[in-house]
Amino acid sequence: MRVRALAGVAGPVAFTAAWIAASLRQTGHGALSVQLSGLAADNARDPWIMITGFLVLGACMVVFGQELAGELPGLAPRFVQVAGVLAMAIGLLRRDQVELTSGPSSWHNQAHNIISLVLYTDLVLAQLLLARSLGAAEGWRGWRRYLAASGIATGVALAVFVPNITAPSAGILQRVAVTIPLIAVSAMAARLAGRGNLGHHGAGQRGAEDHGTGQRDVVVRRANGTRPAR
Repeated sequence: MRVRALAGVAGPVAFTAAWIAASLRQTGHGALSVQLSGLAADNARDPWIMITGFLVLGACMVVFGQELAGELPGLAPRFVQVAGVLAMAIGLLRRDQVELTSGPSSWHNQAHNIISLVLYTDLVLAQLLLARSLGAAEGWRGWRRYLAASGIATGVALAVFVPNITAPSAGILQRVAVTIPLIAVSAMAARLAGRGNLGHHGAGQRGAEDHGTGQRDVVVRRANGTRPAR
């Protein structure tokens, strides 16, 4: 069991539990009408719940990305870690109001909006890059199609959500767009935690170890004046 891989499960679960609890406790609005950032706003009923959710998710994604970096080549693990850093920034740079309003806004509200767009883009790219990297991993090739489909589905959901950010259905659309990649990440993390490695990296390492062992055997035989059996 790989503990750091389980961070990829713990983060999404904690974040989902946070927005469910905060949504149910937010008075004066429908349970799914308030966007996730609004649940952490200055005038939300219990903003600490959603802030904690963002911070836990972000920290867990950074840890999980570090675990992936030891297994996968390329930028995919780094995109997972960047998503974690962005999630923590969103939780700390809070929105001003529960509901979106027109007119002047604080600097942290504006930064929050920009970082949110960057995070959405990162979530799509991270899944597509993971799909590409897993194509060469033994026992994980089926996940290439799954993660590619999940990345595309996330992009489609975000393409529907962003232009309708002020619509009554925006809260539901956002939850769908965010939940899709979190399910993909947690499913991959759960399998990695139980499997032990991603296949190709571990096999290469074992091959290198076997090669090194063989070389040491040859040196020992020569030192003893014996020849290896043919």
